[in-house]
Amino acid sequence: MAEKNKKDLWTYREAKNVRSIDRFIYYTLLFVGIMSILRFADWWFRPQHVESLPLFTLLSLIIWYGILRIFLIWLNYSRIRKPEFVEAEKGLKVAIFTTSSPGEPLSMFDKTLEACANINYPHTTYLLDDTQDPAFKAVAEKHGAVWLELVGLPGAKAGKVNAALKMIEEDYVLIMDPDHIPFPNFLDKVLGYFKDEKVGFVQVAQAYYNQYRSFTALGAAEQTYTFYGPTLMGLFGFGSSVAIGANCTFRKKALESIGGHGIGLAEDLITSIRLHAKGWKSIFTPIVVSRGLVPEDFGSFCKQQLKWSRGVFEVLFSEIPVLFKNLNFWQKVSYLAISTYYMVGLTTFLYISIPFLYFWTGILPANMDFSEFIINGAPIIIVAVLVYMFVQQWLSHPEHERGFHFHGMILKTATWPVFLLGSLLSVVNADIPYIPTAKKAVKGLSPYTRPLIAHLIVFLLTLIYIIYSRLTIVSEGLLIMTTDKVWGMFSFAFLTIILVTGGIYAAFESKNLEEEEPWTKIDLKKIKI
Repeated sequence: MAEKNKKDLWTYREAKNVRSIDRFIYYTLLFVGIMSILRFADWWFRPQHVESLPLFTLLSLIIWYGILRIFLIWLNYSRIRKPEFVEAEKGLKVAIFTTSSPGEPLSMFDKTLEACANINYPHTTYLLDDTQDPAFKAVAEKHGAVWLELVGLPGAKAGKVNAALKMIEEDYVLIMDPDHIPFPNFLDKVLGYFKDEKVGFVQVAQAYYNQYRSFTALGAAEQTYTFYGPTLMGLFGFGSSVAIGANCTFRKKALESIGGHGIGLAEDLITSIRLHAKGWKSIFTPIVVSRGLVPEDFGSFCKQQLKWSRGVFEVLFSEIPVLFKNLNFWQKVSYLAISTYYMVGLTTFLYISIPFLYFWTGILPANMDFSEFIINGAPIIIVAVLVYMFVQQWLSHPEHERGFHFHGMILKTATWPVFLLGSLLSVVNADIPYIPTAKKAVKGLSPYTRPLIAHLIVFLLTLIYIIYSRLTIVSEGLLIMTTDKVWGMFSFAFLTIILVTGGIYAAFESKNLEEEEPWTKIDLKKIKI
């Protein structure tokens, strides 16, 4: 990232408004996209394409799961909306919660609490601490924060939040992750929305300041760019914007109405679905009023994704069946889409398996020319790319967030074994501990880089498959006679090589990262609001 962009990170940013011409252009793209899906469906489901009914069904589930998610994203973008800013009333009683856990660096809290103290709107900052380290009490008092020792409570972060809610008198609570640096105007930009007595929480964009550190860090940040812009703006348009853990301001009364903050690996999603089921409204405002950290090494990223994937499936299996009837239609669609996001782990595994099924059995799933598949499927991909680029005008910080985000795509496909593990753990209802994300790069290959084993196995098997198949074709004189369908299997295999190579590179690139405390380099006086 250029030095100019590094400086721009600490300037207040917000997404642009939506114009009528923008909607017209987008609806045109949406219409073309829907036509391309219908055209592809007409071609795909022709009876003559079925070679093996079980395998064709499997392949169809993989393909159409992806297309359905693309369509839902397009549909969500059709309601992109930005809330009209409301000036904050004076005299509101506001608390800021940040939590500390054993092993987290003290210097990070020094910076975060200093930034909280610089927030303009009158408030009280609370450090919810279970480190049993007196230095944390000292750093809280240094910056005028109230230190609350909350040790041994169940529920990790959410457990401490719920305990603290019973100890305060404030009416609004901003939950700030300790690795985030809030801007002085944070509360000024969110409190006004609570004039509507039905608003239960206000979520702002999450943004980061350490994405330049590694391939993994940049990929992790890129995965969030459109989510904390057009995606959540669309969810807001449908009345379904969700809470995302950090940078979320809650009405205390709303939290009390659902028995406190949700507890679980996806405690933020649990909290938002319960609030929506209780009838509370939510606001997403696409502004950058703080910056935090993303994982810098591949192992820490995998650890974070395992927690999230297991937690999101927990919402699918535990929360949605109970609360579904209390949600409106679009909230039902939104939560179902969010809670099945990590199914991509299973579909990627099945996708990778297809060439091996052909290699071992000689059975093709579909009797279709690969060239026809490309011709009929390409319009969907083209429209998807055009939509993706078009909606980037509503990124929270378009100056440095625009692009194709290849790092993020590679990192997503690289972590399919983690997503698959999360789904399997959910099926058997296995518990995993709440795993705080590392605040600094972890050197070496941690236990959470075990997905590399799957990548290496797939890489070697695929390479053997390609070499063996090519040798067989050449030795039997079938090179010219090879069908287009077989070349399709080769294309599957080559794409598999690309998918797994990204994960291997990300792991070994971050292996040599030097530990750094980037928050110590931040000059809070340079934040521009």
